[in-house]
Amino acid sequence: MNTFLISIALLLGITSCNSASQKNNQTENTVSYEKMGSDTLVNFENETEGKLPSGFVADATNKAKSIKWNVVDDNGNKVVEQQAENSGSCYNLLVLDKVAYNDFSASVKIKAISGEEDQGGGLVWRYIDKNNYYVARYNPLENNFRFYRVVDSKREELKSADSDIKQGEWFTMTIEMKRNKVTCSLNGDKLIESTDDTFKSAGLIGFWTKADAVTYFDDLKINASNN
Repeated sequence: MNTFLISIALLLGITSCNSASQKNNQTENTVSYEKMGSDTLVNFENETEGKLPSGFVADATNKAKSIKWNVVDDNGNKVVEQQAENSGSCYNLLVLDKVAYNDFSASVKIKAISGEEDQGGGLVWRYIDKNNYYVARYNPLENNFRFYRVVDSKREELKSADSDIKQGEWFTMTIEMKRNKVTCSLNGDKLIESTDDTFKSAGLIGFWTKADAVTYFDDLKINASNN
């Protein structure tokens, strides 16, 4: 009798562990946040040089040698700079913490400073975690502007357009997201229009570069439409 009861207990324990393991392995398409975002303008004039800007969290998709974002001076104007020299499919991330957006229009000023493997950068949105989000980026080494989704840390190109913005030139990237439709612009020119249903719920917004791309970001403007 005791042997029978012990066997049943062990079986129930194994079943419970398996169920917990399956639950933990599931990726939920939701993000933890404290509030839905409102219209926002972020610059770095009141931030301390050499430090991470307040209200942001730095991370990386895939293996990173280092994670390093700091406020720096650019000819009397404070900007935030991605400084880590990573490689391969390492995506450097700096996201606004605890504030989520669903439908919105966002713009940011970007300047590619250096990078042998990669240059430039862009915006991430509907960011669930470091492995799941949308991103649009411009790369002056390749002269292309691309829209991707990143799912379980793997990047998939959804659409691409050509552009000729040079390294060292400031440019403005604008992203408009409404339901499943995205419009991506450079310096006011709409270059990419696409639809995708991978990430439907609200997520964070932030900055992105790849590998060793040292890049300046400034004047992030977000107009929310969270109805």
